[in-house]
Amino acid sequence: MELKQLTRKAKTIKKAYDEFNRRSRKPVWTADSYVQGLVGDVGDLTKLTAAYLKRPNRDGSKKIRHELADCLWSIIMIAQELGIDLEEELLINMDYLEQKLYERVKNRPGR
Repeated sequence: MELKQLTRKAKTIKKAYDEFNRRSRKPVWTADSYVQGLVGDVGDLTKLTAAYLKRPNRDGSKKIRHELADCLWSIIMIAQELGIDLEEELLINMDYLEQKLYERVKNRPGR
């Protein structure tokens, strides 16, 4: 599945959550809410990864995959809430990193 397809699916799910929260008289999540959620998920991911690297196991791998997906969900939602084309920005960043690497290799001592 491509990023645009994932984003569409994530938006559909977000709309359903928003409606559920409105009916339940709970706050609808905003970009700030998703950033706070991302921070928590990254903390969980950090702990799970550290534990997994010390003692790899199937359950740890499953939990890490879940946290990575939670992080991606939050990032997609933050981008949507702020009107950012995540796919475009990712491509720009990959081009930047590629160029940086090329320059490092080109300027490496001994060349």
